[in-house]
Amino acid sequence: MDYLANLGDTFFNWKVIGEVLPSLFTVGLPNTLVLALSSGIIGTVLGMLLALMGIARNPVARWIARVYTDIFRGLPAILTILAIGLGFGPIVRELTGITSPYPMGVAALSLISAAYIGEIFRSGIQSVEKGQLEAARALGFAYGPSMRLIVVPQGVRRVLPALVNQFIALIKDSSLVFTLGLLSSERELFQIGQDEAARTGNLSGYVAAGIFYLVMTIPLTHLVNWIDARLRTGRAKNRAERAEPDEAAAVVGKGAQA
Repeated sequence: MDYLANLGDTFFNWKVIGEVLPSLFTVGLPNTLVLALSSGIIGTVLGMLLALMGIARNPVARWIARVYTDIFRGLPAILTILAIGLGFGPIVRELTGITSPYPMGVAALSLISAAYIGEIFRSGIQSVEKGQLEAARALGFAYGPSMRLIVVPQGVRRVLPALVNQFIALIKDSSLVFTLGLLSSERELFQIGQDEAARTGNLSGYVAAGIFYLVMTIPLTHLVNWIDARLRTGRAKNRAERAEPDEAAAVVGKGAQA
């Protein structure tokens, strides 16, 4: 019983949780969302560029996209953040006068997410039937407009669940930016929980931060499942609609033969 009491006091000290909640809500949550959203948007744009380079006819563009993807997917996220934040941070600070490591954290997360999102987009685009592109070309569209207006939108729609999953991972990866030494007003959820644990010697601050992460990620996880179910239902319905005319034609053909 003493063990359980100590465990509860270490991780579920409601006094400590109550003290850290205001900072988590007013400072940690906004900063975490800014990190995730800004790096997600930049990573999506760069990822689409990487995907188009990866399927381009130019072998040099395909090689560049492949090397970039292999490097940023192969390195641990924390190593990439440290390399960009501490390696290029002093250069950026010298050129721009910006002393905050926050922009370098956004840049690092954006580059990491771009590698994963690029592969997601590439797989989605390549999953579109070749007949779609051939039909667009037959109607007089050039290759560029055919990809932009016909193929790419279909590919993006197919990978929406994977994109939301990547955003969930990005929310969690934003906790690694604390390694750059954020200012007090720039701290994200994990950093605030860590500071509270260091101040009180109690781990309840980590638990409070974890609750915030769960509040953000669990609804997104269910959103992924809902989107995936809708897409599956839509594809099944489309296949059924295409099959009905074929069956009707077969019946008519048999009747004509009789």
